This record gives sequence, structure tokens and C-alpha cells, in this order.
Amino acid sequence: MKTIVGLEIHTELLTKTKMFCSCKNEFGQAPNTLVCPVCLGIVGTFPRINKKALELAIRAGIAFDCDIRQVMKFDRKKYFYPDLTKGFQITQQDEPFAEHGFLEIESGEELKKIRIQRIHVEEDTGKSTHTDDGKTLLDFNRAGVPLIEIVTEPDISSAEEARAFLENLRQRLRYIEASDGKMEEGSLRCDVNVNIKDDEGNRHAIVEVKNLNSFRAVERAIQYEEKRQAENLKKGITSSKETRRWDEASGTTILMRKKDEENDYRFTVESDMPRVSLSDEFIKEIRDNLPELPRAKKERFIKEYKLTEYDANVLSKDKELSMYFEDLVSEFNEPTLVSSWILTEMMRRLKEYEIEISQVKLSKENFAKLLKLVKDGKVSNNSGKKIFREIFESNEDPQKVMVELGLEQNNDSDFLVNLVNEVLNANPQSIEDFKAGRDRALGFLMGQVMKQSKGKANPQEASKMIKEELEKR
Repeated sequence: MKTIVGLEIHTELLTKTKMFCSCKNEFGQAPNTLVCPVCLGIVGTFPRINKKALELAIRAGIAFDCDIRQVMKFDRKKYFYPDLTKGFQITQQDEPFAEHGFLEIESGEELKKIRIQRIHVEEDTGKSTHTDDGKTLLDFNRAGVPLIEIVTEPDISSAEEARAFLENLRQRLRYIEASDGKMEEGSLRCDVNVNIKDDEGNRHAIVEVKNLNSFRAVERAIQYEEKRQAENLKKGITSSKETRRWDEASGTTILMRKKDEENDYRFTVESDMPRVSLSDEFIKEIRDNLPELPRAKKERFIKEYKLTEYDANVLSKDKELSMYFEDLVSEFNEPTLVSSWILTEMMRRLKEYEIEISQVKLSKENFAKLLKLVKDGKVSNNSGKKIFREIFESNEDPQKVMVELGLEQNNDSDFLVNLVNEVLNANPQSIEDFKAGRDRALGFLMGQVMKQSKGKANPQEASKMIKEELEKR
């Protein structure tokens, strides 16, 4: 049984204003407060293209290795729906600005190339909200917001691959600052086209699934359709093309409509807007200013900073996190130690406080000072974690906190010798166990030394001294 999946992804662009008017592009404002005659389609108004939207769209096209068309033509997609006041949507039908791209995903042990058929620019529509008493409320704040639609070839072979593609796509869009990719706010939306083919070559008709508002929903919807379509094929039912919606509560897809005939949108050229020519210089400038992309950054982190593949992968996935890492390394040039603390202590605090790395109050200078205290043996690793918890919110000097909490590590050799001998004298059985080759005895003695010193003994020096004293007995 083979699964065949293609995706259609709509992602809103991070512009300050809408695609064809000067209304603000902001999420979460009061309904119908970000509208004007242009985005409401009032007769006699004319669209004016948003240059920033074009820049972000082209940036995305280049980031996905597409061929960029140098003349942009817009079309009218005509249909009736309450959230489309002017009766048509401005889009690109037969001449998308970007074609023939790809995005790689990890599939098992290998990289798999998922081809991108096309990317085109269009304006978003309004938003319909259906109430429990049967009413439909319309909010046109979203009408006219610039977005791009990314259409893949049917190269995806599983629900897991579909999710991996969407995660990589969102990561790249965020990296190039073209979109924030927030599915919960509707700035990234996905429709799935899925069908299966059995071992005899029988194909189920393609099913389009809508109402997918999370990566998990996409994954579950494909898995459900795989099972449903497989059962149909076993019964000899190939069905006809149809559109279904995902129902999160039941974990099933529900029929919306049959697609026996293609929709006739009566596309015509957008007569109120001339073709837009893109110069070589304009495209080159966008290409030259494209930031380093995640995969290249991951490879550089491994090569330049000698990080493990896992650490490099996690750090490079998030642009802000990767920038934080490199800024901290510039303050304290111990990349492995920096990476370890960011991926453990810092990530733990971010999760606990439910904040982003950009919202952290702790300065990189104070973080670097703390790491230096740990590296130089002034505080133990565990004491360093205690100090980190204190300074994460306060951003106090870590050395000051170390003194206040009495966490400074004692590296005095006489102190350690006396302490080690006290512990050994109090635990003769552990000495016998060690001599008998039981390694756990060393760990027990080490724990006793740290306990007696209240964590102030230098672990490396203490371990070394225990071994030396044991050899003498």
C-alpha cells in the first residue's frame, strides 16, 4: 500500500499593511476595525500593490530554490462567498511568480527532496465565525492581507513526512522573516490532498482535507484517510474526488462535498493592476540579503564550534536561539559548555516561564560570568544551577549571588585532605569494597565528601584525592 500526499499551504506575510491598501495587517484587533473601501471592494476603488509583500514573497521563492518569474501578472478568481465582499479574489492563476522549487526533509536515514510545484501571491479573504444559534459572523480585518500559497508535488509518502515538511517549511519562513507561521492564529493554513494505491495498482480517488489547524491534525487526518481509503479499496470502492473536513473531536474526516466537476472560477486578468516587472538588480538584492538557512547553520555549528549533531540541530532550528548561542559564545568562548547550558538550564526556564528566548532578562554578560565560575572551578556544576535559577529573573551578578548563598567552592588542599580522611576513617567497609574491585564504593565515598562539604568541595580534586588516599591504605 502506497500513500500519496500533496500539500497546499497558505501563509500570511509579515507586512505592516495589507496587500493592496494601507490598512494595518494586525492579528487580534476588534472585528471590522482594520478595513477600508479598497479591501471591502467598494465600487470605484483601485488596488495599489504592497512592495514589501512582493519582497517577502520573492524571498520565500528564493529560499525554496524556485525559479523566479520576472514579470508578475495578477488575476481575478471569481466566486461568491459571504467573506468575499467584492465577488473576486486577486491571485495569480496561470503565471505564478515562483516555480520548480524544493525543500528537503529527513526521511529515515536519508534526506528526501519534496518538490514545490509553484508559489503564488494572493490576498486573504475575510473570516466567518459560525455561532451555536445558527448565525454567521463576518470579520473583514483579514480581507486583503498578503499571503503566498505554496503547492507541493505529490512527493510525500506518509503522515510523518507531511508533518516534517510543514515543520521545515515553517522554520524556513520564520528564518527569512517572511511569516510567523502561527497556525493557531491562522497565519499558516494547510489543506491536504491524499489518496492511496494498493499493491495491485488500484488507486483511491484524491480526497482534499480541510480544517487542519495544527501539525498534529495534519498527521492524524492523513493517518485516518489511509485507513478509510484502504477499507474502501478492499471493498472495491474507489470513490470519486471529494472534499472532507477534519473533525478534531471524533478524530475523523467528514464529507463536505463531492468534486465531480472542477470549480469554474471564471479567471480573468486583473484589469485594475498592470503587470509588475522585477529587475535583475531587485531580485539579486533580495537574494544577497537572504540570511543563512537552518541546514547550512547546522553544518557550520558542527564544523566551527565542534558541536554534536544533536546540539547543532536543536540550536539551528530556531533563529533567535541560534543567535543567542553565538552571542554568548562571543562573550565566553567555550561553545560546548555554552551549548550544554542553553539546551538544559535555559530551555528548562523558558518552558517553565512560557517565554521566548528574546524575552529573557538575564544578560549574556552575566550568563557568561556564571559559566566562567563553573569552568574555573569556583562553583560546582550543581551550585552553578542554583545560581542560574536566582539570576534568571534578577539578572544579578553571579559572583555576588555565589557569595550571598555561600556556594563558593573550596579548593583548599588541606581542607580536602582532612575531609577525605574523615570520610575514609568513618567508612572502612567502603575501603574494603574498593580494594575488592567494587567501583560503586568510590561513588559512595565521593558522595559522602560532597555531603560533608555541603557541595563546596571541588568534585574533580576530591575524586583525585580519594583515589590517592585509598592507594596509601
